[in-house]
Amino acid sequence: MKKFVAVCLLAVFAAGCVSMPVNMGMPANQVEGKDFTVLGEGEGSSLGVMLFNFIPINQNQRFQKAYDEAVASKGGDRLINPVVEERWFWAYLFNGYIFKVKGTVVKDIKSGQAAVGKEGASLVSQ
Repeated sequence: MKKFVAVCLLAVFAAGCVSMPVNMGMPANQVEGKDFTVLGEGEGSSLGVMLFNFIPINQNQRFQKAYDEAVASKGGDRLINPVVEERWFWAYLFNGYIFKVKGTVVKDIKSGQAAVGKEGASLVSQ
């Protein structure tokens, strides 16, 4: 019975340490075979908290939320040349983590589609 309880506790704690990988984009010169329009610089941020230094609140999602906010700020599809910044702060009952993503927002050009954009310039990757 003790082994069963120990295995169950181990499974519960191990399941709490799961998160999803986030693709933060890549430099423009490494994007092969894709044409895109540059829309401008985008920025996004998200806050995560560790309550009592044990209970995570918005910890796993903060990276994806910041990335999505940066891309959505200019209405693009993805970021190239991303820059990541993280700040920490401490309070009596919790630790806070502010995650910020900046980068060049681009809109992918589908084959046969002309590049049209207010601010953007059409680029062909090399």
